[in-house]
Amino acid sequence: MNRRTASFAVLASLAGLVGAAALTAPASAAEMEKCYGVALKGQNDCKAGAGTTCAGTSKIDYQGNSFKAVPKGTCTTMKLPGGRMGSLSELSRDLPKM
Repeated sequence: MNRRTASFAVLASLAGLVGAAALTAPASAAEMEKCYGVALKGQNDCKAGAGTTCAGTSKIDYQGNSFKAVPKGTCTTMKLPGGRMGSLSELSRDLPKM
């Protein structure tokens, strides 16, 4: 294999890796929205109401005042157990007892 062919092979491999990384990269913040009431206990992204600090601090599943970042346009169409739905604003349902 001559030097030119070897260089081309290396460049092609790098291009493939970059392409694969683009397919698996998370969506940008502009493509995401806050969806309240969809996170499982301890898996919220931030904001979990009184007595909590931030990410990972929700006390119960589907806590209405905690959110998870989801792809835009999917929040209010999510179907959750018990007939729950996601919301673009805080919910008063499923709050931990104080």
